[in-house]
Amino acid sequence: MINVVILGSGPMACEYSKVLQAMQIPFTVIGRSEQSTNTFHNTTGIKAISGGYEQYFATNKHSFSHAIIAVGEKRLGEAARATMNAGITTILVEKPGGIDAEDIRNVAQSAKLNNAQVLVGYNRRFYASVEKAKSIIAEDGGLLSFNFEFTEWGHVIANIEKEEGVKENWFLANSSHVIDLAFHLGGAPRVLNAHTAGALSWHPRAAIYAGSGISEQGALFSYQANWQAPGRWALEFLTRQHRLYFKPVEKLQIQKLGSVALEEVILDDALDFDFKPGLYKQTQAFINNPSLLPSIEEQVSMLDWYEQINTPSTL
Repeated sequence: MINVVILGSGPMACEYSKVLQAMQIPFTVIGRSEQSTNTFHNTTGIKAISGGYEQYFATNKHSFSHAIIAVGEKRLGEAARATMNAGITTILVEKPGGIDAEDIRNVAQSAKLNNAQVLVGYNRRFYASVEKAKSIIAEDGGLLSFNFEFTEWGHVIANIEKEEGVKENWFLANSSHVIDLAFHLGGAPRVLNAHTAGALSWHPRAAIYAGSGISEQGALFSYQANWQAPGRWALEFLTRQHRLYFKPVEKLQIQKLGSVALEEVILDDALDFDFKPGLYKQTQAFINNPSLLPSIEEQVSMLDWYEQINTPSTL
């Protein structure tokens, strides 16, 4: 019998609870503070257990078959490992799977030792816009090239209160949403040339990014981002017949060969309005078809590329 535990009682736990309720799957929510669990109860109408997952696992027998890790970014890896140590081996951990590359690699190592299936929650893979783009790309015979931008609003993020280490790892914790989606549709890099410049007080590694490469599918790609200037997340994918625009990612616009007009594609996106976009189908895949989600091992295989993109350039 499927029985899910959600670790964390913040906003993402609320969103997952809404989905699991709609799917009629039993679940338990474990939060840390009484303030957090009370807020969760006031938001969802569902009672959560306070005291933290460490205390719960140490003092309770459980029958959970699946776990969703929706704690803060700094504790993603720690919570995933504690869940495996508690005997739960089918786990969905919120992106990117840990606070930094070392943490993610440690989760993967624990998964191997515990024979656990750990999956990473990149919900944008499951947007209706993305699913429609996949079908268009397939009908057109595949991609020729693609480009993407992962600009973050540095002037806003600077004033956000986060735990130590979170903003310093913002590239992995947040920008990887866009990069994961780009390489999910276009293929992982086979060749990559990366350049960076600048720095921010809260993100000293880099503030400006540019690069290019060739994907494993043979598509040429380029990217750029400037966290010190105006911009937004955006992706473009080019086939022989169409240019597909994600700007914003929730919507899909299309340019046809021989035309300069951009047409908005009609989407079957009711689930992206009823729930946090992409989350219903992501959770459905986690329960019924986990192969549709990236594994922690796949995430580790991408870390070298992420680190190359985010490494300060030496001129």
